[in-house]
Amino acid sequence: MKRLWIPLLVLVVACAGGFTVSRLHGIFGSENRVTYADTKVEDSEPFNPKVLTYEVFGPAGAVANISYFDQNAEPTFVEGASLPWTLKFDLTETAAMGSVLAQGDSDSIGCRILVDDEVKAEKIANQTNAFTSCLLKAA
Repeated sequence: MKRLWIPLLVLVVACAGGFTVSRLHGIFGSENRVTYADTKVEDSEPFNPKVLTYEVFGPAGAVANISYFDQNAEPTFVEGASLPWTLKFDLTETAAMGSVLAQGDSDSIGCRILVDDEVKAEKIANQTNAFTSCLLKAA
């Protein structure tokens, strides 16, 4: 009996440790999500949407090839657009960028980017088969 208490103590400590580890695995190692983890509302309304306007201008009767980023930041190409050319769309994201490039068949062409009717970028080029580009880093 003198040496029997040591194996019994080891057995009790091993059982207590195993029980503790199994309880901790149930909390930390669980693949179950906590109920408050999925409470994000998917249909949130945009805050203060802005109107972005692209303008490409040149002499009357001129034609241009135009590339721009649309409201989803997808590149879009318009071939043979009559000048002046304008495109407006709503920005529903909190931050957005705008870019428009144009090459015309005349000696003068210009571009302009407006946000809520305020000019944010403008450039005019005067050269043969004029090319211009306007970039707005943040709207």
